[in-house]
Amino acid sequence: MKRFAPFMLLLALCFAVVAPFAAAAAAPAPAAAPAPVKKDSSPAASIATAISTVTGIAISPLLGTGAYGAYKWWAAKDDTARAALPWYAQVKFWLPALLLVGVCALKDSIGAVVPPGLKKPLDVLETIENKFSGLVAAGAVVPFALDTMTKMVFGGAPTAAAPVLAHTGVAAIQFAAFDVTWLLNLLTVPFGVAVFVVVWLASHAINVLILLSPWGAIDAGLKAARTALLGLITLTSTMNPTVSAALSIVVIIISYFLAGWAFRLTIFGTIFSWEFVTRRRTRFTPAAGENKVFAGAHLPGVPVRSFGRLVKRTDDAVEFVYKPWLVFAPRVVVVPGAARTLSVGSGAIFSDIVDAEDRTLFTLPPRYHGHEERVAQVYGFKDVHPIGLSKAWSELREMLGGRAVKA
Repeated sequence: MKRFAPFMLLLALCFAVVAPFAAAAAAPAPAAAPAPVKKDSSPAASIATAISTVTGIAISPLLGTGAYGAYKWWAAKDDTARAALPWYAQVKFWLPALLLVGVCALKDSIGAVVPPGLKKPLDVLETIENKFSGLVAAGAVVPFALDTMTKMVFGGAPTAAAPVLAHTGVAAIQFAAFDVTWLLNLLTVPFGVAVFVVVWLASHAINVLILLSPWGAIDAGLKAARTALLGLITLTSTMNPTVSAALSIVVIIISYFLAGWAFRLTIFGTIFSWEFVTRRRTRFTPAAGENKVFAGAHLPGVPVRSFGRLVKRTDDAVEFVYKPWLVFAPRVVVVPGAARTLSVGSGAIFSDIVDAEDRTLFTLPPRYHGHEERVAQVYGFKDVHPIGLSKAWSELREMLGGRAVKA
């Protein structure tokens, strides 16, 4: 039953939020005078639009928030209505936001011909920006979009973002005597923020992959794929909100099952970016007993990039202690092989702890760059040798007759 628990949880959450909307959409609407309808304002259309909006903003927070704000500003009828719009729909926010998105796109477009050493600082800054804009979008835009949706479903006071609408759906049932918008917000806002976080984690993983990638062409391909997905959701939303919502739900479900992997990658990217920008390695010395590391791909029984502590138990044995999702009960894993058979692989930006076959067991955060000899001494590892770009540069110098970079 344990393996079916994520499916059951996902279905329960969806049912708890969708059920009230399903009842609203199925309820007969009150008779009204015939009038030309330019836009579908039914509860179902409101739900589909809100799902697409939240998913689109989560895929690319700065682009999504800026574009959403620009659309709100453009849709406003006059200067008075525009002045009443929220802050993210003001020109002083969405115009600089979209310009910054353009600068990032230009950086990615020329990344294929720029040396990695010059492009990586910009990738670090973009990763930090994506985290900041994600927090802003989750804290402000998503609850506002969901609140707008509930007002469209139940009716409510006119606002700049939600004009006067006839009561439809649940409001047509005998609920019009009291306002239950707060109850729907109580259900939908936390759910919407949770959906935003899940999709944002999966999207933000692309920024971290770009940060780790040594080739600019791969970076441009990853960014283009994410932008194309956002564009597809936006385009289908204007043509058919139901199709856009169905596509968004597919993205949400995939992101849900990638959440653990994306969370670990996000933690890795956060620590990497912070230590790179603050140059923590200049103020750091490896500890004598235990040090913070990330699990590598060849550590048995541990999800890759799990963050934990590498602990020296005896002269020739080390253990890895970590907490799943950083909050659950600690788990202890004995590192395979004797410590004297392991090595520190010195990289150009960050280093690894590798086994006798040069397979990565652990990845060291950037703070350890330049302290590889000290790490090997603390744990009794065999040696320190170059890997990755450092190894390629070393072999190139040897091939050209220069002195190789030796540990």
